[in-house]
Amino acid sequence: MDTLTIEIGCEEIPAGYIVPALEAFRDKLIEDLDRQRIAHGTARILGTPRRLVLMVNDVAETQAAQTSTLTGPPEKVGYDDKAKPTLAAEKFAQKAGIPVEQLIVKDTGKGRYLTAVVEEACESSVAIIEQILPKHILAMPFPKSMRWGSLSISFARPILSLTGLLGKTVLSFCVGNIQSGNLVFGHQFMNPGPHAVLSADDYEQVLESVGVVPDFDKRRAILVQGIEKLAADNNCSLMHDPELVDIVTNLVEFPYPVVGRFDEDFLAVPDEVLITAMREHQKYFALADENGGLRPMFIAVNNTQAKDMNLVARGHEKVLRARLSDAKFFFETDLESSLDAFADKLKNVTFQAKLGTVHEKCRRINALVKYLAEVAGYDDVDGLKTKLTRAAAICKADLVSQVVIEFTKLQGMIGRAYALKAGEDKDVALAIEQHYRPVQSGGRLPENPTAVLLAIADKMDTIAGCFCVNLIPTGGADPYALRRQGIGILLIMMAENLEFSLADCIDKSLTPYMPDTEARAATAAQVHGFVKNRMVNILTDQGFSKEAVTSALAAAFDNVPDVKNRVAALDSLRQEPDFEPLAVTFKRVENILKKAEGGFGVEADTALFQEEAETLLYNAVSDVAGKTSQYIDSGDYAKALKTISTLRPDVDRFFEDVMVFDKDADLQKNRIALLSQVSDLFARIADFSKL
Repeated sequence: MDTLTIEIGCEEIPAGYIVPALEAFRDKLIEDLDRQRIAHGTARILGTPRRLVLMVNDVAETQAAQTSTLTGPPEKVGYDDKAKPTLAAEKFAQKAGIPVEQLIVKDTGKGRYLTAVVEEACESSVAIIEQILPKHILAMPFPKSMRWGSLSISFARPILSLTGLLGKTVLSFCVGNIQSGNLVFGHQFMNPGPHAVLSADDYEQVLESVGVVPDFDKRRAILVQGIEKLAADNNCSLMHDPELVDIVTNLVEFPYPVVGRFDEDFLAVPDEVLITAMREHQKYFALADENGGLRPMFIAVNNTQAKDMNLVARGHEKVLRARLSDAKFFFETDLESSLDAFADKLKNVTFQAKLGTVHEKCRRINALVKYLAEVAGYDDVDGLKTKLTRAAAICKADLVSQVVIEFTKLQGMIGRAYALKAGEDKDVALAIEQHYRPVQSGGRLPENPTAVLLAIADKMDTIAGCFCVNLIPTGGADPYALRRQGIGILLIMMAENLEFSLADCIDKSLTPYMPDTEARAATAAQVHGFVKNRMVNILTDQGFSKEAVTSALAAAFDNVPDVKNRVAALDSLRQEPDFEPLAVTFKRVENILKKAEGGFGVEADTALFQEEAETLLYNAVSDVAGKTSQYIDSGDYAKALKTISTLRPDVDRFFEDVMVFDKDADLQKNRIALLSQVSDLFARIADFSKL
């Protein structure tokens, strides 16, 4: 068993390309090794901007042995009357590559046939890997690929070298005009090489000796340690940004950080603008003081150790000064206009070609958010309705600001900053920023009533509008992030315990787009189903069983917090040791009712009871119904289900002693009515037929 090491040396690859390409390369190559019957251990991906590396442990020297059985002609065709092989048998043996004497007659179930057991040849792993590597290298996925020279191949960047070893054996393969070998190139400026790698296991050691750390985690750890120490040495702390750490890790082959400074005058610009200018354009780390405020300092990470790192820092400062000057100019220019002036410009900004302008969207949000304030149970404390009206009017205003046009990720944050500078109510300012939340999976939710209702209204309007013009997500295509919007609505409603009718909210959102009631109802059903699917995903991701979620949602999906409570209670009941027979009993009730043609909506007539089991079940249902209703009304679904479960013995006896579908139509309808009363007890909680 040997280690397989493959390195593809390139011109500098964009940081975001590296890991996805390597993961795909690893998965496809491992899949091919398995198909080729080459045993192997775990696989690791390594990489820098100038090399993509895959290492596979414990790769077998040859393919694993494999035998196969070939079926030939029937026995009566393969042998004559004297049991001697015929020409057909000889031809079959020749095709199988074995002497005719080794043919075996087997009974296949369809008759007796000649068979041949063939042992497939075991090729060396080196030969197979050399053959399959080029296609897998060229199949690595990149957002954009390029061609170079007169070659017909494409890759993220021109390939400069190929290194391949299986143990100490140098692999020989070719990609384009590059032939593989055992040479690697070190750090581009400090120790370029080439350098020989004598064994696949020596690869990392050789690279590290020439200034390159190919292991992602090790390079990240060195980077973090270096920037944290540098920050501490300057009495600062790093502003938390793990995503930037990952990006910078893949921008260098070895990190060499330096501290730079910028003029304090720039601190008059909101922190978010300065941090974004440093982060997005230059990939610099922002530094904070002990109170978390931005310091006029930054850390830049270089790929080279210069003789005078202070000179390098001055260079970074010069570049950043130009960036921050632009940002300050944009900010100061924006302050010359008001948020109302910006909002008026939204009349010329298209939201979506078929859905009008952003200004029109804000008007729809304004109407919807007032409706939500009424049905969500929020009192008009501290002028909430006034705040909502104002927030809806200016929530998108910053989209036409110079700062957001330059730094699109600052939408909302800049609106909040401008609102506070203009003396707007604090809740209104925060709502401008927070109505976009959550912006990612697990992201923070809005934190005050104004922001909460504005966020729901904005997201609901987007979903409603897109469904009206058939911009419905399909497969991986979701250009308007409707799935994220739907998840956001549900998470907010659960977090804030908002129990208003989801169906009514959907209808209200669709009304401006579709005044026609009949057409609106059809689209509302689509939106409702779409949001319902998001609820399934949320609850299963939270650890609830798919069966419990499906069953609870089948019963009702209008009060969002209530759904989660019902799922939690049902999932808890499913853990009970006697749940399975209980579920079978109630599922039988549901299945029988689906076959019935009458007897619904009326109470069973005790005068028609003929069996004691009917009376016992009727009395038990009457006793349980009152308690269950109280528990359900108070939201205590666990007690409601426990109470309903006490009916099981009486239901089981009913099925044992009573013929539900009696020939007498009146008896049949009466028994269906009794079972319907049982079903009604848990119909508000779950559909047991889904369990």
